[in-house]
Amino acid sequence: PQAPSTRNDIRDCSADPPYLPPTATNTTARLAALRGILRTHDVHAYIVPSTDAHMSEYISERDARLGWLTGFTGSAGTAVVTRDKAALWTDSRYWTQAERELDCNWELQRTTSIESIGTWILKVVPAEGNVSLDPFLFSIDTWNSYSRALHGSGRTLLPLETNLVDQGWGDQRPPPSSSEIYSLPAEFTGSSWQEKVAGIRQRMEQHVRRPTAVLLSGLEETAWLFNLRGDDIPYNPVFYAYTLLTNTSVSLFVEQSRLSEEARQSLRSGCPGPLCVELQEYGQVSAHLRRYAQGNVTVWLGTEYTTYGLYAIIPQEKLLEESYSPVMMAKAVKNAHEREMLRATHVRDAVAVIQYLLWLERTVPQGQVDEFSGAQRIDAFRWAQEHSRGPSFQSISASG
Repeated sequence: PQAPSTRNDIRDCSADPPYLPPTATNTTARLAALRGILRTHDVHAYIVPSTDAHMSEYISERDARLGWLTGFTGSAGTAVVTRDKAALWTDSRYWTQAERELDCNWELQRTTSIESIGTWILKVVPAEGNVSLDPFLFSIDTWNSYSRALHGSGRTLLPLETNLVDQGWGDQRPPPSSSEIYSLPAEFTGSSWQEKVAGIRQRMEQHVRRPTAVLLSGLEETAWLFNLRGDDIPYNPVFYAYTLLTNTSVSLFVEQSRLSEEARQSLRSGCPGPLCVELQEYGQVSAHLRRYAQGNVTVWLGTEYTTYGLYAIIPQEKLLEESYSPVMMAKAVKNAHEREMLRATHVRDAVAVIQYLLWLERTVPQGQVDEFSGAQRIDAFRWAQEHSRGPSFQSISASG
């Protein structure tokens, strides 16, 4: 048996009464609400991931379901809630943080493997039990891994399109972003969105399977294709959208009211015709895809960014699957103008870093700098540079 912890910044669930640091979140009411919903749906275990419907590495507050349910705010983890147990899986970067943020309702599992999650589920869920998840929050590969882990065990992997955490979160869930989606000026892109669409259509024609459409789920794919930007996710210049690009049409699924006038005009400039962007509401993508997939079609998609929920809509024989969509591949190859822009960006960033190093040399000996004020200072130097839109992630600052 381990000796009780002498640290007061992490939880001690073996103490009587259990000790919780002030950073821990009381999740008793949240778990009770979710368990009530599980019973209503005849679900024995519910899996909650840390990502969103676009497999984004970083997410908006509205999509932070894992954080709301558990109190754990690390960027990677998976929770499973049964009718009487709850566990969180995360990697070694976050073990100490989890011990500070979880209350004693949660078991911390120091691994991230789906095999480990599957083994735990088989121990705590009765045979014939239902194991459920939101198919629009899991990649195709992850779904398949869970399916394999439970295969032949008598437990059923049950996709539920209603998100049960959202039901429990209710009115407290943050609203969707309402900020403007804007056009990136031509001086930064090196090619128009019309040229990019023509390039992707050319790739479709050249492919041996001759796909009739490309489905884009990754947020950076749509942002790159249309030269549009937003700020739905902190530190990431993207916005929530899907795109279905066919040989003759372009459908953009997005909250239309958020498009700037300039962005709207740019997208509608080719109407009517094959370069006319049809604007559809963000929530309509599943219904539209279902209708499209009834025809004599082949849909090309990247499995890394497409959720099982969308994937399952398209009949298997009408799918062309590759790890990355042709848009993600095209985006990865920078044109001459983009390369020039990248070099100029790094020069401006280097100036900010040099200013920061000089500032550190002058101020650290005075004993006035801590890690937080240091992070704030380098952010300020970067913001002062021309064209700055802020850092690409929160500055990670450490000394000693």
